[in-house]
Amino acid sequence: MRTVQIESLIQLTVFPAWFPVNVYLIDEGEELTLIDAGISVSGKGILETSASLGKPITRIVLTHPHSDHIGALDMLKRELPDAKVYLSRRDAKLLNGDLAMEPGEPDTPVRGSLPKNVRTRPDVLLQDGDRVGSLLALAAPGHTPGSMAFYDQRSGHLIAGDAMQVRGGIAVSGQWVPWFPFPAWATWHKHSALESVRRLRALNPTLLAVGHGDLIRQPGEVMDRAIREAEANLNGKGA
Repeated sequence: MRTVQIESLIQLTVFPAWFPVNVYLIDEGEELTLIDAGISVSGKGILETSASLGKPITRIVLTHPHSDHIGALDMLKRELPDAKVYLSRRDAKLLNGDLAMEPGEPDTPVRGSLPKNVRTRPDVLLQDGDRVGSLLALAAPGHTPGSMAFYDQRSGHLIAGDAMQVRGGIAVSGQWVPWFPFPAWATWHKHSALESVRRLRALNPTLLAVGHGDLIRQPGEVMDRAIREAEANLNGKGA
């Protein structure tokens, strides 16, 4: 597992085949918050990193419930029974197998792999604007109806899940990137994804951290470019 640390953020990456999967530990001083649970093999490295830091993981926060973001969730919950699990109220329905759209949502099928055998359920259902330690929870629908991003108000770091991708080229979720097309295939609604990234960009983050790809410092310019490209691609097109 590759480890990269910038201030209070630690990116942990596994590389199954050529598909990098990131999770993040956020140092809260005496404890750690984990953002996403990666794939099944991510669990061991997450626990080893926590042990090496001498700090417990007290929160497991999920950006969305696709398989590559919750693969080690059950294992981690067994090893960390006191850690609270956080997921958006909206995407908790997906975890329960309910794929129906809510009133006012685009009637577009949910895409991507949603595991059916995960036993862990969230302890806390997140809403836009909730606080999780130093993190501000932000609704970022598009990749899934209830996707969330997390903004560390101490550092300006933005952990955006799959709202954007960096692997293969930076792009708004749902935009086709030939070298890494998987996030596009798994995106629920492209127009919603674009609106979410516009909102995230307005935070002027100092660091962009996503589910697949390297960290980007001072990402404003590349986020602007990705937004312009998505706008051009979606102009006059359906979702």
